[in-house]
Formats: sequence, structure tokens, C-alpha cells
Amino acid sequence: MKSKILFYLILITFFALLIPAMHAQTFSVIHAFSSVDGANPYAGVTIRGNSLYGTTTSGTAYQLTHSGANWLFSDIALFGVNSWPRARVVFGPDGHLYGTTSESGPYNCGKVFKLTPQVGPCKDLRCFWTVNDLHDFGSGTDGAGPTYGDITWDQQGNIYNTTEGGGVYGYGAVYELTPSGNGYTESVIHSFSEDPDGATPENGLVLDNKGNLFGTTVQGGVNDQGLIFELSYAKGVGWTEKALYSFQNASDGEWPNGGLMFDSSSGNLYGTTYDGGSGSGGTVFELSPSGDTWTFQLLYSISGPNGCGPAATVSMDGAGNLYGTTICGGINGMGSVFKLSNTQNGWVYTSLYDFTGGTDGYSPFSNVAIGTDGTLYGTTAFGGDPESNGGVVWMIKP
Repeated sequence: MKSKILFYLILITFFALLIPAMHAQTFSVIHAFSSVDGANPYAGVTIRGNSLYGTTTSGTAYQLTHSGANWLFSDIALFGVNSWPRARVVFGPDGHLYGTTSESGPYNCGKVFKLTPQVGPCKDLRCFWTVNDLHDFGSGTDGAGPTYGDITWDQQGNIYNTTEGGGVYGYGAVYELTPSGNGYTESVIHSFSEDPDGATPENGLVLDNKGNLFGTTVQGGVNDQGLIFELSYAKGVGWTEKALYSFQNASDGEWPNGGLMFDSSSGNLYGTTYDGGSGSGGTVFELSPSGDTWTFQLLYSISGPNGCGPAATVSMDGAGNLYGTTICGGINGMGSVFKLSNTQNGWVYTSLYDFTGGTDGYSPFSNVAIGTDGTLYGTTAFGGDPESNGGVVWMIKP
């Protein structure tokens, strides 16, 4: 009898130890950038089928295709060494890739571009896509320096995004590109003036089902610590900006560089700050609609050095959990990938991976892209190849 009890106790212990292992996350580097294929990706990746698409600040767009046990890398566009594409390339309604550069163009103030794949077989070893410039910034008050924001479309096919500089007052702008013939016509729908409407928007915009635009500015607002804004359109009036929340650099954090994620099922907005909070390492927050007002709620304060928190927009899986990265937080001070689980007892923080600064890379400025099987993808701006220090594309399998 005692031997049977001992056997069952051993069996229970075995399965108890096995359960955490079954849920373990497996981190791997699927590409390390060298001096010949681009370097230093600040942007994350876009998933389409079995391929990943992204940009490097050295001036390239690339494609990584999963083939068997391997990932096949290819550059698909070259923008020049001083172009600085810092945002992701994203697929538009027409199936082509769209993105921005922070510099380059005739005024060296950045541009909006479209990438079109070649038709038919490639004639060269490198199969570059066709680059079409949709707008060059810097000709006047049209904005300057689009930074980390993804391009967004409305149902009419109009493009929206931000620039961190330019505009009427020089503190950044929100622009619209309207289809016109074979091209687009650009117009600034809001110029930031620092106080009280914010300054220096470094990320993109999200739209709700009514066509309202939401975004963040890193500076400006009532306390000059950044703010969350809404832009609403009324026929005959145009676009009107409304400040929804000004950061205080208290428990709420400061400098919401990461932009916003819109949860269409709840109508809530989620975002991050990369500094401040009770843990000093930035915060994750929620903004919930309540009639004509919005309620701010702090979800989590990240522990770490000042200015080392999330710099990118958070992502949400089908269960309502949030994923993000920190630039230089984590146990090694080299950045981390984290998960905020939405539980009945509140939001629970888990560090999924802490970068070491070696071949695994460091300083992830990117967001977390989530595959259909729950696999997570992202980039680091540095590390990887010890000679190039060009950054990596990483993967975390559940």
C-alpha cells in the first residue's frame, strides 16, 4: 500500500514539473543583420502568410520567408544610407506594402512610399520591388520627419499618419493623403502647437468605427509630459482636435512614445510610456470611453532605469492579453519582451525574455507581432553579429 502511495506521489510530482515546461517559451534568432543586408532595425515586422516584412534604419526593406526549418532572407528595396526608415512596412487595401522614411527626399524631411513586387521572374539575384514615392515632406508646412508610426487607412482609402516635426508651428503634424488620379494629394489636418494640444508625435494613429483618429505626442500637453489626443471630422467644419489625457509624470508615467492600440470589441485604447511610473521604467495604461469623456487607468508600472521602458505600441492576442518590449529594461539592462495577462484578478506581468546584449541582440524598439499560432516576432536595433552589431529578428514560440 505504501509503495502505491509513493508511486502516485512521484507521478503527481512528475506531471507538476512537466506542466510549466509544457508552457515554456522558446526564444530564437531567425536572422542577424550584417553589413551587406541592412542594419539596425528600429521597426518591428509585418506578417503575411509565411513571410515577415520589415525595414532597417540603414535604408532597406526586407522579407524573411519560412521554408521548412529555415528562414530565407532577401532585401526587397533600398532607400539610401541617409533615408532612416524607422516605421514598419504595412500592407494596404490594394495588397502593396506602404511605409515612410524619416529623412531622404528632395528636402531631406522624409517621404511616404509604396512597394510593388516585380511581375514575372527576377532577372537579377536580388529581386527588388518597385519603390513609388507618394509624397515628399518639407516643401512648406506639410510636416517633416515621419518617425515610428504605421500608416493607417480609412474606408475610403485615405492614408493617415504623423510627422514629429514641421506643420504650421514646427511641433509636428497629422497628415492625410487622398487618392487623386494616379497619385495622392497631401493635406495637413492638424498642426501641433505644444500647449495644450501636444508636440512631437512620434508614433502613428488608430481609427475607431466612426472614423475618429487617436494618437499620442511625446511632449506638450498641460504638464509638457505628453498627451493622448483625438481628431474628429465634421462636414463643413473639418478636423477638430481634443486632448483626452495629459500625462503628469506621476504614477501614470511620461512620454508616451509608443502610440495607441485600439480594441474594437471594447472600444478601449491601450498604450505605454517609456519613462516614469512607480517603477521608473515606464507604464502600460488603458483609456476607456464613458460618454463624451475618457477614463485613464494605470495597468502596470514597469521596474527599471529611467527612460528604458516601452517605445513601441503594444499588441493584443485573441484572449485580450497585451505584449510589448522595453528598450533597456529587464534583468540584464538590455531590453525585454513582456506579457500582461488579463485575468479575473487584474493584469499580471510576465517577462518572456530578457536580452543579454550578445548574439541574441539588445535594445528592442520594435512592437511584438503575433502569428496565427501564437508565435511572437520582433527585432532588436543592435547586437547579433558581433562584427556588424546590426541587430536581429527574433522569434518566441509558445
